[in-house]
Amino acid sequence: MFSCIIRRCLNIERIVLSKSHRYSTQIGENRSDKGLVLGLYEQENDTEEPRLSQSAIHFDAKTDGKLLNLVKEYNLKGKLGSVKVFTNIDHEIGSVAIAGLGLEGIGYNELETIDEGMENVRIAAGIGAKTLAKEGCLQIFVDPMDYPEQAAEGSGLSTWRYQANKTKKNRQPIPKLDLYDAIDVDAWTRGLFKADAQNLARSLSDGPGNQITPTSFAQAAVDALCPCGVSIEVRNKDWAEAKNMSCFLSVARSSCEPPIFLEISYCGDDKAGRPIMLAGTGMTFNSGGLCIKNPENMSQFRASMAGAASVVATIRAAAALSLPVNLVGLIPLCENMPSGMAFKPGDVITAMNGKTVAIHDTNNAGQLMLADAFIYGQTTFKPKLVVDVATLSEGIVHALGGASSGVFSNSDFLWSQMLKAGSICGDRVWRMPLWQYYTHKVTEYSNVDISNAGRGKGSACLGAAFLKEFIPCADWVHMDITGVGMVKQGAGIPYLENDRMTGRPTRTLIQFLQQLACSDLQKHDLIETKTGQK
Repeated sequence: MFSCIIRRCLNIERIVLSKSHRYSTQIGENRSDKGLVLGLYEQENDTEEPRLSQSAIHFDAKTDGKLLNLVKEYNLKGKLGSVKVFTNIDHEIGSVAIAGLGLEGIGYNELETIDEGMENVRIAAGIGAKTLAKEGCLQIFVDPMDYPEQAAEGSGLSTWRYQANKTKKNRQPIPKLDLYDAIDVDAWTRGLFKADAQNLARSLSDGPGNQITPTSFAQAAVDALCPCGVSIEVRNKDWAEAKNMSCFLSVARSSCEPPIFLEISYCGDDKAGRPIMLAGTGMTFNSGGLCIKNPENMSQFRASMAGAASVVATIRAAAALSLPVNLVGLIPLCENMPSGMAFKPGDVITAMNGKTVAIHDTNNAGQLMLADAFIYGQTTFKPKLVVDVATLSEGIVHALGGASSGVFSNSDFLWSQMLKAGSICGDRVWRMPLWQYYTHKVTEYSNVDISNAGRGKGSACLGAAFLKEFIPCADWVHMDITGVGMVKQGAGIPYLENDRMTGRPTRTLIQFLQQLACSDLQKHDLIETKTGQK
């Protein structure tokens, strides 16, 4: 009933943005509704004159030096993450936020594997815009700070809020964002599209399990993608049974919610050849099944479909940006619940490729769902490469925390491109091993071909080793996002809200596809470590 195929004839201007930019119908009515974020570089010593960004210099000239005088009077140092709001400086704009940019001229940090110049702009723009939104500004102009795309990302991510379950009168208006004093509108628009895509992933991931079911997720995907000219096929349980998707259905049978398998297609270039396949786990609630999780933190596993949310958001951004790539997205959707119908520890299932799988931990259900998606996708679409995104193991949280996604790949080239994408986006990745050591621990069983848990420690590596058995020949990247795609806790990435789902690594995936789409990309290009990497 959700199936739709729409020809891709829409212009980028007609693509509908998500709720993060639909408010503010009375923008510009009052001067007090308007805010402006300007950048201030950090002073290296107390005797140095304050260094404003280029747009801030122009604004200072417009106000006859009033801005710079206030910076000096309040002894603002431009430290990264600092912000100070001034009012009544300008006759057109009610509030001006001076945001600290950190040191001027910094770029790629090899040790941190991040472009610090770009990330500092996201932080400054994000904190400045968030502060003005709290002040009640409904229209916020943002200084590009030499990186308009990154300024749009930071401000777009920081001002968005998940408010679906608040009454309308208690919802905070989401301000309209505009570029200030710059002509590079294309870069700014790209940044807004990327932020908007991540906000879509945040919205889907943050929805409670009784609202984001397999059926409602499928409907949300249709609503998000069909207006962009992306085709979607929504497959039901009967279709999955006809395809012998025993691994997927063994997980799904534990719940009364019917399973759904989404098949998404985006054709960005008829000459691009075989598609890139994106697969995401769509477990809309993971209780652990009969191997039930700790109830204290169980509610956050409503986001066990964060991988699926990132795939939907990435494909929508690819369509919005008109990326010249062909994509196929495969998303198995179901719940993993304890019930009389649930699969049990000790069960043996035969996968689509004929391998027998021993169920040693019903909590490890994500790899079962992906196994069938891998086999179906490779035999049906013959993809040039496969990228999967999954909240697969809590082991990756112990290893990396919320700093980066764990990446496993059988291709050095694809790994180098993913590393580069993460460093540019400020949403880092870190390579984990795919050694035979782990393969032996999931395959060396006397009575079955493979175990869904394996033996010993290293659950993230064991999960990846399991998945590798279902990727016989394709170039492959597996992203374990359990630590980054769920609830954000503690310090780091200040333009994302604490105690809410993050939508990561959506922007990294988009950047990765952009790099692969570049016509001048050579197979052995490695990450550049020069200042100002783009």
